[in-house]
Amino acid sequence: MKNLTDIEIIESIKRGNEADFSLLIDRYKDKAFSLLSRILKNEMDAEEVLQDCFLKAYSSLNNFRQDAKFSTWFYRIVYNTALTVVGAKKRQTEKQMSSIEDHYDLEDKDNKIYAETDNAKEYIMKMIDQLPIKSALVIILYYLDGLSLSEIGNVMGLSLVNTKVILHRSRNALKDLLLKHNYHEEML
Repeated sequence: MKNLTDIEIIESIKRGNEADFSLLIDRYKDKAFSLLSRILKNEMDAEEVLQDCFLKAYSSLNNFRQDAKFSTWFYRIVYNTALTVVGAKKRQTEKQMSSIEDHYDLEDKDNKIYAETDNAKEYIMKMIDQLPIKSALVIILYYLDGLSLSEIGNVMGLSLVNTKVILHRSRNALKDLLLKHNYHEEML
């Protein structure tokens, strides 16, 4: 059963073999969880949202038109759901903080990350997490998940040109963050 394509699995589910949806879950749960963890910055929230995303995908399988790969369609569900959760949390936080002044020093946070990180890959991933959500996602989807620029554009609802621009700006922002901390000297 592992050699079936996504389309074959979906057709089987539509024919009534609902248990076959577990094959899609097994295939996409790790990457989707990783993506959600990076967006939401909380593993418990990521697990809860991931379950919600799979439920949404399952209930919407009849709307899947196969004009894109299932993975692209599913990652779009993941992305949109995560943005909804982030927006809701942001509104809730703003409401709670409306009477409190926020004096958070980003440089202290960056230095703390650098001091607490043991290896280069982990440090770079934590620096990616410091980028705005769209920038971090484009880098993660392109370099870690291996999606093409076209697929990333489909997931995020962007044109190919906008996707290229965001990737370019994201790489520059990451480079600037790393240079700001003289990270290139640590690599020598």
